Amino acid sequence: MKILAFVDLHSKHGSPEYVDYHKSLKYIKKLKEKAKKHKPDVIICAGDISLFENHIDELLKRISKIGKKILVIPGNHETGSVLRKICSHHESLIYIEKKAIKIGDCMFVGFSGEGFLRRDTEMEKFIKKIKPKIKGKKTVLVTHAPPYKTKLDKIGREHCGNRTITNFIKANKNIVLEICGHIHENAGKEDKINKAKLINPGPKGKIIKI
Repeated sequence: MKILAFVDLHSKHGSPEYVDYHKSLKYIKKLKEKAKKHKPDVIICAGDISLFENHIDELLKRISKIGKKILVIPGNHETGSVLRKICSHHESLIYIEKKAIKIGDCMFVGFSGEGFLRRDTEMEKFIKKIKPKIKGKKTVLVTHAPPYKTKLDKIGREHCGNRTITNFIKANKNIVLEICGHIHENAGKEDKINKAKLINPGPKGKIIKI
């Protein structure tokens, strides 16, 4: 299976709104070109499409044209209810927050994790619920927050990721891939827990084969 993943389309905090929007449009254009060239089976958006939901309708409309099957979760700049509603208006956008769905021979599990929590009790409840669904099945985990104590959550000398995500991957060896973002400085970085690849694809996107 071939995946095109991306995250954090918005520009850094404090940027003027118009800069954020036009930079996002450039990223989307490049992602569309990448999808056309590589023809991925599925496209994953791991959140933070907008800067505090500015232009979110228009951005999602453009994202919906990147491909036929686009899995979407919110980041810490979108509320789930807003994102879910907009996704429902576009056939290609599949909202997977707090869901486990099967595509081909693979399960895709979505849970944002926001970006600032060390331990996520809501995610722990969700994991208990979906564990039977993914047992023994090849699984891709999609979160916005990065897993704790990896190359993807490090800022300077500090690790600021989510322990719940790390524990979930360690306890489930059928997870083959974890897509996340949130920390812009780590865009493009990769790491591993067990056999699971951990990837922050950044706003430019990354083609991944599993």
